[in-house]
Amino acid sequence: MMKLRILLILCLAGVSTGLSAQSVREVDICVYGGSSAGVIAAYTAKKLNKTVLLIEPGKRLGGLTSGGLGYTDIGNKYAITGISRDFYRRVGKHYGKFEQWIFEPSVAERTFQEYIREGDVEVLYQHRLTGAQKTGGRITEIQLEPSAGGTAKHSVIRAKMFIDCSYEGDLMAKAGVSYTVGREANAQYNETYNGVQLLNKHQFPDGIDPYKEPGKPESGLVWGISTEPLAPHGAGDKKVQAYNFRICLTDQPDNMIPITRPEGYDPARYELLARVVEKAKPGGLSHFLKFDLMPNHKTDINNNGSFSTDMIGMNYNYPEADYATREKITKEHELYNKGLLYFIGHDPRMPQHLREAMLKWGYPKDEYQDFGNWSPQMYVREARRMVGAYVMTQANCESKEVVKDGVGMAAYTMDSHNCQRIVQNGMVKNEGDVQIGGFGPYPISYRSIIPKAEDCENLLVPVCLSATHIAYGSIRMEPVFMVLAQSSATAAVAAIDGKTSVQKVDISKIQQQLKARPLATNSTAEILVDNDDAAHVVKKGEWKQEKKGAYGPTFYVADKSSQAMSLRFTPDVLTAGTYKVYTYVPKVAGLSSTTHISVYNGQKESKVPYTAESVRVEGQTSGEWVDLGSYVFPKGKKSFVEITSEGGDGVTVADAVLFIPVGK
Repeated sequence: MMKLRILLILCLAGVSTGLSAQSVREVDICVYGGSSAGVIAAYTAKKLNKTVLLIEPGKRLGGLTSGGLGYTDIGNKYAITGISRDFYRRVGKHYGKFEQWIFEPSVAERTFQEYIREGDVEVLYQHRLTGAQKTGGRITEIQLEPSAGGTAKHSVIRAKMFIDCSYEGDLMAKAGVSYTVGREANAQYNETYNGVQLLNKHQFPDGIDPYKEPGKPESGLVWGISTEPLAPHGAGDKKVQAYNFRICLTDQPDNMIPITRPEGYDPARYELLARVVEKAKPGGLSHFLKFDLMPNHKTDINNNGSFSTDMIGMNYNYPEADYATREKITKEHELYNKGLLYFIGHDPRMPQHLREAMLKWGYPKDEYQDFGNWSPQMYVREARRMVGAYVMTQANCESKEVVKDGVGMAAYTMDSHNCQRIVQNGMVKNEGDVQIGGFGPYPISYRSIIPKAEDCENLLVPVCLSATHIAYGSIRMEPVFMVLAQSSATAAVAAIDGKTSVQKVDISKIQQQLKARPLATNSTAEILVDNDDAAHVVKKGEWKQEKKGAYGPTFYVADKSSQAMSLRFTPDVLTAGTYKVYTYVPKVAGLSSTTHISVYNGQKESKVPYTAESVRVEGQTSGEWVDLGSYVFPKGKKSFVEITSEGGDGVTVADAVLFIPVGK
C-alpha cells in the first residue's frame, strides 16, 4: 500500500512537472502561419474585437509577399478587395503612388508589420505545430514546440476558432481534416486541364539529348531527369508542381554582394541548361530567367523556359514531410538556385556575353539581412489541399458553375508549373505546365475554405483551400489568399458571436459585412461604379464592349471615327463628404491623346481631361487608375462622372470609376 502511495505521488509530481514546462494560452482566435494571409486574418479578427494569437514558425512575416514575390500575380484588380487591396495601397503610399503591385521584399515586410502594430496583434515567433486535440468535432487546443531548438518552453494554445494560414496545411492535417496532394485525374471532376499534361510552354526544344554521354542510354540520365514512363494524358498522380525561390538581386555596386560558389556546388546539375543554350543561342538572360524589375534597381526573378529556377521533381515529399525533411528540401532548393546563378556567371560552357551579364548582378545588402541576404521563404506553390464542404474546379474558373456563397474572387490563369522531367522519344521533355486563361473574375465559395462538418467545426483554411489542382492554380495568388483570410476571420468572429460552427454561420451576413466594412472598421466604404453596373451607368451611343484588360468583366471602347458618345457613372453616396475620384484606364493600342471627363458634384461641373502619356501600366496588370481630383459630394444620387469620346483623336475607353472617402 505504501509503495502504491509513493508511486501515485511520483506520478502526480511528474504531471505537475510536465505542465510547468508548458506555457498555456487561451484566445478567441488562433491563426497558424504568419504568411500574408496569416497577418491579414489576425489583423481582421483583432479589429473585430476578438483576442488573437498569430503563430509563425519562422522569424519573418508575410510569406511569399515579403519573400521575393514583388511582381504580383493579379489577374484582374477587380478581384482584389478589402484589406488585401489596402495592402497594395499602403505599399503604393511608400512609393508615392495610389496603388503599387511591384515592390521590394523589405517594403512588404514593413507594411505587414504596420498591420501588426496597428492591430496590436500578438505574434508568437519560432514555434511550430506538433499536435492538435479535438473533442466533439472541434479543435480544443494545439501543441507547439520551439522551431529554433534551445530551452524555450513548449506551448499549448486553446481557442474557440482556428485559422490555418500555412502554405502546407499543417494544422488542417493535424486536426484530421480530409485533404489531398498532387493532381486529380481529369475524369474525377470532369475537367480537361488536370492530371498529366505534356504541353508546349516552358518546354525543351526538340533534340535535347537526355543522356550523360549523348546518344548513349547506357551512360545514364543527366541529373534531374526521371526514369518514369509518361502516364496517359489527364491521368492523376501524387506529383507536385515545382518549387523555386523568387530571387531578389541588384545591379547597384554599392548595395551588391557578389554571387559566390555555394556549398556542394555541382556543375553537372546544370548540364541541361548548357545543352539548351548551345542549341538555342539566346541573346540574353531572359531566355532562362524571368527578370522582372523592382524599384531601386532590384529584381523578382522567376522561372522561365525549359531549364530555370524551378527544381522540377524534387519536392514530392515536401507537403507531408516532417520538419527536418522539409528543411533539407528547402536547403536543396536554395543551393540549386544559388548554384544556377553561379553556373551562369562562371561556367565556361556559358557564352561570354551571358556570363558578363550575370556578373553585373548580386545579392542586395539591404534585403533579408537576418537571413544571409537570401529569402527564408521558398515558393511552395502547392502542398496539401483540403477536401472541404465544396471543391472548386475548372468549371468554377470558367464560370460554367457559379457559386452563390462567394467570399472572395479569383481571376488568374489556370496555372501549373511543371511536375516532372522525363524522356520522350529519346529527348528530354518537361511535363505538367499548364497556362489556360481568357476568363473573367469568378467567386470563390465559402464552403471551399471550411472543412466538411464531420471533419471539424471550428477551423477555416484560406490558403490550402478545397480546390482541384488546376483550379487551385488559378486561385493560389497572394492577394487572393489575403482576401480569403479576411473572410475567414470575419466568419470565425461570426461563429463565436453566434455560438455556432463555421458550417452554420449566415453566409449572407458575412458577405454583407465584407462589403459594408471592407477594412474591418467603421470607416466609410469606398464606392465603385463599374461600367457593367447598369443600375448606376447611363450609356449614350454604340460603345463596343471588350473583355481583355478590363477592370471587372468588361469595358467600353469608342473609336476615333465614332460619333460622340458618353458614359455617365452615378454613385449612390451614403455618406456626404469629400471623395477622391479615380477612373480605370485599360491598356489599349491607339488611346486618344486626350480623354475628356466631367465630374459633377450636384452643384458644379468640372472638366478633368487626362492624357495618354499620363497612363503608365506596370507589372502583371492590364490597366491603371487615373486621378481625377477630390470633390465634395452630397448624399444620394445627385453626382456623376461622365466620360465622352467627343474631341478624341484615338480610342476612348470607359471602365470603372472609384470614389474614395478622403481620410480613409
